[in-house]
Amino acid sequence: MKVSIITIGDEILIGQIVDTNSAFMGRALNDIGCTVEEILSIADERSAIVSALDRSRERSDVVLITGGLGPTKDDVTKEALAEYFGVKHVLNDEILLHIRTYMERKGRPLLESHRSMAMVPENCEILQNEVGTAAAMWFEFEGTIFVSMPGVPYEMKDFMNKQVLPRLSKMTKQQLLHKTLMTAGLGESIIASKIEDVENDLPRHIKLAYLPRVAGVRLRLSGQALGGDLNQEMEDIATEIKMRLGKYHYADEDTTLEAWLGEVLKSRKETLSTAESCTGGNIARILTRIPGASAFYQGSVCTYSNELKMNILGVQPETLQSHGAVSEQTVREMAMGALDLLKTDYTIAVSGVAGPTGGTKEKPVGTVWIAVAGKSGNLHAQKYMYPGSREIIIQGTSQIALNQLRKFIFGLL
Repeated sequence: MKVSIITIGDEILIGQIVDTNSAFMGRALNDIGCTVEEILSIADERSAIVSALDRSRERSDVVLITGGLGPTKDDVTKEALAEYFGVKHVLNDEILLHIRTYMERKGRPLLESHRSMAMVPENCEILQNEVGTAAAMWFEFEGTIFVSMPGVPYEMKDFMNKQVLPRLSKMTKQQLLHKTLMTAGLGESIIASKIEDVENDLPRHIKLAYLPRVAGVRLRLSGQALGGDLNQEMEDIATEIKMRLGKYHYADEDTTLEAWLGEVLKSRKETLSTAESCTGGNIARILTRIPGASAFYQGSVCTYSNELKMNILGVQPETLQSHGAVSEQTVREMAMGALDLLKTDYTIAVSGVAGPTGGTKEKPVGTVWIAVAGKSGNLHAQKYMYPGSREIIIQGTSQIALNQLRKFIFGLL
């Protein structure tokens, strides 16, 4: 079953709010086997709404609409729907009673603007709002289903979960599956070359998408079929891809490298600390965003200055004088100092030139040294060049450092 999503509101078009409704609906529709053909964001104008309805009807079996059902003059969705279907705009007593009861429960008067919310196209089936005032409307028009819902996210989700999705799920028999493979350390062009023959041999009902991230690529297999064992078919393809990618593949689910590492460390009952210079605590920030991070992450030392590198981590003055802060020798001493200070199983140490100033001919902006070490005494340090803006260098270095830890833990360096 093909679905189009239309979100209505000038506030979306000017960037005043982010359209989270479409993301929610896309995920939910996928779970019941529906394919989202397009997502349109349009203005609060009758002509724009009518044009979008016409376009979506040509492409899809179902058109889901959010927004424009409120009591103010800029809420014109219902009038546009009545115009599109060629029907009258009438007062619905059921909706009016619901709004009156809702307002009385809140201790508020019923205003004339609330009465306008009870005006609907006469050919709609009413879906009553259990958490607000604006009703949703279900239309079946010349073979296409149209559902108009409020744009308030919690109201829309309530309609989708309790009324819309259960009805649509009974209408579709198609299997729609996704399988995600997470990779780190390779760009999409190199990955594509490694699995080129696998991708060329994919059956028509299975597609492969490349979704680049900072220092990694998410691979998504998407399959749709009416019969057969689609899950096993996709599993076989995923197994072949993983074999080709080897150490660059790390997870079979849509997760982040830091969250995956956290689960690994927790399962091993091991801990991590960080010693950061050029990243300024960003690795710590990434790790502590994870719920329950305290189970594996002990903390960070942000030694941005040479003085703190010496006084807190024990980096030797001779090391800084001879080799500089951005050097293999310095990050090695930072890592060992952090292990000794914070008493963890592993540590990450980073030092580099994040720019935009501070670079030299020998150490241009983007030069970074990363060390990972374990309490057993093992240590690995490596130099990277990560060109880009200051923010890109900081984010990229953070992800590379986490990937270095992953490889260090599993003996892949």
